[in-house]
Amino acid sequence: MNLSFPELGISQERVELLETIGFTAPTNIQAQAIPQLLAGRDVVGQSQTGTGKTAAFTLPILERLDVNQRAVQALVLTPTRELAIQVHDAVAQFMGNDGLRVLAIYGGQSIDRQMSQLKRGVHMVVGTPGRMIDLLDRGCLKLDQVKWFVLDEADEMLSMGFIDDVIKILSQAPTDRQTALFSATMPPSIRMLVNKFLRSPAIVTVEQPKAAPNKINQVAYLIPRHWTKAKALQPILEMEDPETALIFVRTRRTAAELTNQLQAAGHSVDEYHGDLSQQARERLLGRFRNRQVRWVVATDIAARGLDVDQLSHVINYDLPDSVETYVHRIGRTGRAGKEGTAISLVQPFERRKQQAFERHNRQSWQLLSIPTRAQIEARHINKLQEQVGEALTGERLASFLPIVSELIEKYDAHAIAAAALQIAYDETRPAWLQSGVDPQEDNVPVPKPKLNKRRDSSGERSRSSWTKSDSNGGEEERRGTPKPKLRTTHREPSVSPNSKKLG
Repeated sequence: MNLSFPELGISQERVELLETIGFTAPTNIQAQAIPQLLAGRDVVGQSQTGTGKTAAFTLPILERLDVNQRAVQALVLTPTRELAIQVHDAVAQFMGNDGLRVLAIYGGQSIDRQMSQLKRGVHMVVGTPGRMIDLLDRGCLKLDQVKWFVLDEADEMLSMGFIDDVIKILSQAPTDRQTALFSATMPPSIRMLVNKFLRSPAIVTVEQPKAAPNKINQVAYLIPRHWTKAKALQPILEMEDPETALIFVRTRRTAAELTNQLQAAGHSVDEYHGDLSQQARERLLGRFRNRQVRWVVATDIAARGLDVDQLSHVINYDLPDSVETYVHRIGRTGRAGKEGTAISLVQPFERRKQQAFERHNRQSWQLLSIPTRAQIEARHINKLQEQVGEALTGERLASFLPIVSELIEKYDAHAIAAAALQIAYDETRPAWLQSGVDPQEDNVPVPKPKLNKRRDSSGERSRSSWTKSDSNGGEEERRGTPKPKLRTTHREPSVSPNSKKLG
């Protein structure tokens, strides 16, 4: 059984911060690596992505950083820009408001901005080898005060051809630093780095997590870059229409905000998190089991005691940090031989984590785009058709036959049936669908038209015209946005009544 974060040596202030963001118990690699790093030892960790290793090397470093020393004291090297951003965001969460500063440096971002932030002073840097080498050569990134050095996803870094850059950066760091290396595999090149740059490291190994049950259909909805998850969830829920669902979020605040949004949209949903009293939790659990509430928005810490039979859906609004948590979450559906569905909202920077979860569970996720207005309406019409079929076999049908007999004297029977369906459809139609806005088209940035100067046959610039590049493919016409036009009107010269005509 794993120890708690305080028992591993993490301060009480940071433990309280971790609880607010959903970290309640250490994962296997955290339980093994944190005490070794706090004790000052070098560490070699063999673990897959998604086992919680970011917190394993970050938390001990944050416990030892000197907030009063405005110099780079810790360096984390990652193979890709996406992973650098992911680690930076996690570190920023773990830091809280204690005055520490972390900076992500990678290609594709303004190097002048990164140089400016380094000049102002940061305590921890997360970045890719290429940009780090660039900043080192410019003299902007100084490693003389570095006390901790982390190589994350070392095998992938070396397979991408960064071996020389990694050795160059390691060689410029102080020799009395503490070094941690994490890698999914241990090829000879990694062992060479360990033997050359680490001092009697502690070896930490994490076994492959158990795979998710086979009866769970795992689906990922890819969130467009300009969308929020809250906006994307609305059409997803309308399309999937879960009978019962647990919607997992990271924090209590997110649980409260998302619950309010879904309730305002007319959904049967409630929140379940650590701020609720035990009496309130038991009352909500009873309502959920009795189908008085269809969906529950919950944090991981609260959902441990929230077991419901025949749960149709689990929705990962926020992806978890470890594969163990992911498997535990989705394992709540698909029980007792029944099939279940696990839906995950995946933002662009989380694709790497999604792929890691797929590798761990040895199951591919079905990748889907946000449903369009037409798809949602078709789904509602099909559902209405099923309900009509059930009503035709029911006993209450006879109560409405006199109304039909009276109407059929004036109207066609098909028209009466269509009108009844229209009324039923409009009453069950989501409010946001009635606005006439397609979720896929809303907030899509419209390309700016280009102002091209055209020349007439004489070579003179005769007029200006707004034209669009061919790459747009008539996209604005499909959205119904009129093309702006700039016209110049050619006027005949005015002639006063008293002026003489020239022959």
